[in-house]
Amino acid sequence: MGRIRILSDTVANKIAAGEVVERPASVVKELLENALDAGARTLRVEVERGGKRLIRVADDGSGMMRDDALLAFERHATSKLSDVKELESIATLGFRGEALPSIGAVSRLVLETRSENETTGTRVELAGGRLLRCDEAALPRGTVVTVRDLFYNVPARRKFLRSEQTELAHIASLVTHYSLAHSDKAVHLTHGNKTLLDVTPVETLRERVFQVFGSQTLADLVEITGCESELRLPLPPGSPPGTDPLIHRFRLSGFVSQPQVQKLNRNSIFIFVNRRLVRDRLILHAISAAYHNLMPPACYPFALLFLDCPCEEVDVNVHPSKTEVRFRHGSFVHDFVRDAIRQTLAEARPVSAVPPSAVEALEGQPGARLPFSEFTQQLEDFRVGEAQGGGAVAPRPVIGPAPGEPPPAAPGFRLDAPPGPEPRFEFTDPPPRPAPEGEAALRLKVPDTHGSLPGAALPLESESLRALTDLRPLGQIHDSFIVAAGPDGLWIVDQHVAHERILFERVLKQMRAGKLERQQLLMPVIVELTPAQQVLYAEIAGDLAAAGFETEPFGNRTIAVKAAPAGIPAADVEKLIFEILEIREEAARKTSVEDLQRALAASIACRAAIKVNTRLEPEKIEWLLRELAATEHPMSCPHGRPIALRYSTREILKSFHRI
Repeated sequence: MGRIRILSDTVANKIAAGEVVERPASVVKELLENALDAGARTLRVEVERGGKRLIRVADDGSGMMRDDALLAFERHATSKLSDVKELESIATLGFRGEALPSIGAVSRLVLETRSENETTGTRVELAGGRLLRCDEAALPRGTVVTVRDLFYNVPARRKFLRSEQTELAHIASLVTHYSLAHSDKAVHLTHGNKTLLDVTPVETLRERVFQVFGSQTLADLVEITGCESELRLPLPPGSPPGTDPLIHRFRLSGFVSQPQVQKLNRNSIFIFVNRRLVRDRLILHAISAAYHNLMPPACYPFALLFLDCPCEEVDVNVHPSKTEVRFRHGSFVHDFVRDAIRQTLAEARPVSAVPPSAVEALEGQPGARLPFSEFTQQLEDFRVGEAQGGGAVAPRPVIGPAPGEPPPAAPGFRLDAPPGPEPRFEFTDPPPRPAPEGEAALRLKVPDTHGSLPGAALPLESESLRALTDLRPLGQIHDSFIVAAGPDGLWIVDQHVAHERILFERVLKQMRAGKLERQQLLMPVIVELTPAQQVLYAEIAGDLAAAGFETEPFGNRTIAVKAAPAGIPAADVEKLIFEILEIREEAARKTSVEDLQRALAASIACRAAIKVNTRLEPEKIEWLLRELAATEHPMSCPHGRPIALRYSTREILKSFHRI
């Protein structure tokens, strides 16, 4: 007798279940997608014990007739495909025809459904893939699928499930994702007696984001609207003369976070392609590329993206759970998503707020004043905490002026930091800037009395760095941070990273044009290389020349640098050469040519930028703010650090209990 035999339907269904049903969240996904394809307006999901004991998904969609309800539990039975050609253009979420039989093979399942074309509904009950009964029942239009004791007959699979809280988290995340993708639906999720999600239909995605994440998250996001692109495809051979070219339109919408919102993993990136939730490496890379030089490499943004394109442009039939897709023109999609996000951020120019620790410290101490020395220390603590990946540190207690603390500075102060226990103030009184036409209506009117401000005219709050053009410099803190007053509050600008952003964009443009400015060195700088670096140097000699260096071999494993990019101190030339060699070594493995140019420009800009602890004249400060306002991305330096912080007028008024 031969060794090969045909498996029974029971075994085949359990094997198929292993591909489709990985965990309770997989069951919820398949049932939700079927409900959405059925045109449901309300979706209710109930789970118990993280979905291990019970999963119930109810909808008010079109429902099924009796014959369809029975046929739905046969393998490869579906109402969404009829011809092999339709596989090239799938417009529905579910299409494989394996969800219900696979789920029924590893659980106790009850299907209750009624079509609007029938007066009575159908109730089908299965256990372990075996049909137990099929009865008529009085049911409302729609479908209810109840799944109990998942994997009860496959103990090996049940043993590998995670804790109830972990499985519940996967379910909650999935339902949340689909509620975001379908803002016109009512979605309810309960676990036992607790309601985890309850959102009603809304008209816009912004309203749904507010429902799910709240106002604080929404305030940190930038909306992507109106981003479209066309892909013109060549005509097939033999097309009649005069045939119009085939044009496929791509559209991107959604929300992305401001550069200062930095996550440690990709869990806050939600991607939908034609309203299908996917995990796609191509789009993930495009998102990272869009934030390149806007946030640190090890950090990730919040992103809620919806890519709409012709169904024939994306293949969704590449993964059993339909969570991965393949684009027919991947490079086009990648560049479109990257450029759309980067352009949106450039137009929005979002600004960072002053660290909450400083504001909360003020608000938490009635009548207390935050000394400038304490304020600058908290600012430094915040920067150190971010550099270490820990975010803002806990605020220091604020109980009033420190011993010997000078009184608050008037507008036009300059704070220096010579050696000693306390800083000193130097008043510079910069010339007032003439008010533009109509500015009088925006000025803040504050009475001298304490308490609330009935009828106070609050200024129009600007939430972007466009306000840089209206700033009036007041001075410096520790010769490192520029303090400026604007129509929307008090601004603090890091002079080093601001100049770094200005130089970065300038150097990048000059490199692309092949006209990077260089300076001849009085004495050549001799750089000794390792054998590996010598090999890399031979490969990047042209890149070094394009980056503004003039180099030539100078003996064994030694090069002489005769010229360097303008603004680079001679003492930093050797370090910069080594940095470029390291960048090139990394580029040989995975970095694109554009990323290499950006990395080179970032290194050059960092070395040439104004350093901290450098006193600037008022004219230099004016020039720096003016040039920063003219940059394309004034939010962050090329390494991802924030450039400016804004302490809004409203926050100042709240801190002084004026509102």
